[in-house]
Amino acid sequence: MGEDTTEEPAGPVLELAEVSKEYSASGSQVKALSNVSLVVKSPGLFVVLGPSGAGKTTLLNLIAGLEKPSRGTVQVLGKELSDSDENSISSFRCANIGFIFQSYNLVSTLTAGENVELMMELAGWANYERNEKVARELVEMVGLSDRMNHLPSQLSGGEQQRIAIARALANDPRLILADEPTGNLESTAGLGIVQLLVDLKERKGKTVLITTHDERIVERADAIYRLDKGVLSAG
Repeated sequence: MGEDTTEEPAGPVLELAEVSKEYSASGSQVKALSNVSLVVKSPGLFVVLGPSGAGKTTLLNLIAGLEKPSRGTVQVLGKELSDSDENSISSFRCANIGFIFQSYNLVSTLTAGENVELMMELAGWANYERNEKVARELVEMVGLSDRMNHLPSQLSGGEQQRIAIARALANDPRLILADEPTGNLESTAGLGIVQLLVDLKERKGKTVLITTHDERIVERADAIYRLDKGVLSAG
């Protein structure tokens, strides 16, 4: 589906080496992550568990290049993000990473289909007729072809999350990051999201890294990590 036909880089999809992240808050330093090291290979479904405030969202933001570590290195698909400039990281993210936000983050003034197409435009895909066709295919894949022209305000929470997943796939990324993707959904809608995420690995060969408390996702994971007070451990 993507336009880039270059050979995929060898090696891990994701490699963090002794990554720490600190913030200044009320005159003191808050350590969100402490010496986190992690290697993820493709394809697979990987889960990060941890209580609220453990640093899970910070971890995903660092991997996506939305934040930079205080110390350590973050390498994604062979690209070192820690020392890259913002424009380079933004271009790389748009071309290679899909991010599913807990709060959906759909553009309220765009229809479901237009939200998906927007990701392709940001990735530099200039064939608008082709983009519309791919957007329709993705919206159909998540079971919402009859909602293609609906605004986010006209969709349920589960439907918005499905469109967010379709948008995350629009640039045909190798790496998909999902932050508590079922956290705001009732049980039935959440189950559908779980199956979609599993299908991304099994049918699409994607690497999916998820922060979650949902046992239905944990049961399907290839590997589980635990994050507590900024410290990551396996199992």
